[in-house]
Amino acid sequence: MHKIEMSLIGVLWLAWLAYWIIASFAVKETRRREPLGSRLSYVIPLMVGGILMSIPLPRPLAGPVLPRTMSLFLLGVALVVAGLGFAVWARRHLAGYWSGTVTLKEGHELIRSGPYGWVRHPIYSGVLLALAGTVLALDEWRGILALALMAGSFWRKILIEESWLSSAFPEQYPRYRDEVAALVPGVF
Repeated sequence: MHKIEMSLIGVLWLAWLAYWIIASFAVKETRRREPLGSRLSYVIPLMVGGILMSIPLPRPLAGPVLPRTMSLFLLGVALVVAGLGFAVWARRHLAGYWSGTVTLKEGHELIRSGPYGWVRHPIYSGVLLALAGTVLALDEWRGILALALMAGSFWRKILIEESWLSSAFPEQYPRYRDEVAALVPGVF
């Protein structure tokens, strides 16, 4: 039964990924792109986390963390839906300035409205919430390890992005950083 239930989570992630790929064709021209070494510093842990989350592993990594219940599974699904929905809202709001890697686009503007008025990195907030929901639904130790790797990956990318944005918007970005939390509204 657990495999059938988890397929629902997989469908949600695949639908999100399909949207993400389609939306990636409508971006502005890149003015500056980060070097490969910088990119690999967060892509590799992100990929390792994704692999851990996706493939069956032996115990103890595949052992349950909590007693499996339908309530916890449904809570996990709700978090996945909410997180992916929030990430899509942020992606749509960012529009042509989005990129999968750290870049500056032609005519780049600092977006502070919509979800960017709540947190500075709402796509990461949404994806991390969806990953936490996936971990809850999966209920295996490998999910916790994967989430930790992926959260570390996002944090590394945030540090790079914030450095670039501080340089590109020396007056605006420090003020924005002081006024708006990075990932969790009003907290962090």
